[in-house]
Amino acid sequence: MQAYKQDFIHFMVRAGVLTFGDFVTKSGRETPYFINTGNYRTGSQISALGDYYAACIQDSGEDFDALFGPAYKGIPLSVTAASSLYRLNNRDVAFCFNRKETKDHGEGGSLIGYKPNAGDRIAIIEDVVTAGTAVRETVELFRQVADVSLTALYVSVDRMERGTGDVSTLQELQNTLGLNVYPIVTVQEIIQCLHNRKIDGNIIITDAVRENMEAYLTRWGGR
Repeated sequence: MQAYKQDFIHFMVRAGVLTFGDFVTKSGRETPYFINTGNYRTGSQISALGDYYAACIQDSGEDFDALFGPAYKGIPLSVTAASSLYRLNNRDVAFCFNRKETKDHGEGGSLIGYKPNAGDRIAIIEDVVTAGTAVRETVELFRQVADVSLTALYVSVDRMERGTGDVSTLQELQNTLGLNVYPIVTVQEIIQCLHNRKIDGNIIITDAVRENMEAYLTRWGGR
């Protein structure tokens, strides 16, 4: 596992974003762990988050013209990742994000930031994809904006859960939309990194927690 992946997992735990216990997901599944990216709330955290996304983007080897962040959580992600790419890698990529409702005055339109042109390659940046609804809405949005190619999807964590069929949601998006999908980490990497290991003196994933997580993946995981 690359060092930035392990650092990111520790970062999520310390930020209170990655937690363990008894939770219910939006889909109604009872899960032993939860990722709440709404708990990022400081300048240092959002700056570090951009650095982790930038490392993942660089590691992917993908080339694109702009990062698009779906409203709402994708908005700060597109900004901080673009900033980190420039600061750390001298890679100046454009960014844009959408309004939930199209503006009918002033400059109008649904996009803020870079205005895509026909032929552009657009990468989508998200936090955690559950059902893939925002990603599919992004495809429909860009059909009304310009004839672009949506080439890649970057997310913080791949929960490795199945979508509407037998494969995981991210694999489903890759199969149906032709996106190359890149998570910073997967849930299996989280287990590998944290099982019986301490962060700030505490064991985060005990044998019992690992057993619950693997049982969950056995029930809901995608192949």
